[in-house]
Amino acid sequence: MRLHELRDKPGATQKRKRVGRGPGSGSGKTAGRGNKGQKSRSGVALDGFEGGQMPIYQRLPKRGFRNPNVKRHAVINIGQLQSFIDAGRLDASKPIDEAALIASGLVRRRRDGIRLLAKGEITAKAELIVTGVSKPAAARIEAVGGSVQLVGRGTKNILKDSAEESG
Repeated sequence: MRLHELRDKPGATQKRKRVGRGPGSGSGKTAGRGNKGQKSRSGVALDGFEGGQMPIYQRLPKRGFRNPNVKRHAVINIGQLQSFIDAGRLDASKPIDEAALIASGLVRRRRDGIRLLAKGEITAKAELIVTGVSKPAAARIEAVGGSVQLVGRGTKNILKDSAEESG
C-alpha cells in the first residue's frame, strides 16, 4: 500500500448539506427550518427555555458545597512504598522525602503535600519525611524500626501527640 492508495471507508465522509440554494437542491427556501417563528430565525438560544414556565434547572434545589480551601494531598500507601523499596527505586538506608518519592515515580506531583496511609505491609526500616501520615501507618512504620517526620506549614505531629496521650 502506498500513500496515494489510501482511501476512507465507503460512507465515512459525507458531503456538507448546503441549505438555502434554491428549490432544486431540496433544502432551499426555508432551509429545512420550517415556516416562521423564533426557531426559523438566526441567533436563537432556546436551550432550557420552557415556554415561560420556570426551567427545571431553576426549580430543583441546589445541593452541596465545594470548599475552596481544602487541602488535596498526593496519597501513597505503605504497601506501595515497600514495593518501590524492594524494586530498588527507593533507598531505605537514606531518608525518604517528598523529592525522593517524586523522583522514584511513586508520586506524580506533590499537590498540597504527600500523605502516607496504612494500606499494605512494610518490612523495611525507613526514615520518612512527608506532609501527613495516618496513625496506623505511623504505628506500622515505627513497629519495624522506622520513623516518620512531618514537614509543612500547619502540620501537627501525630507521633508526638499519640506519645503524649499514652505517656
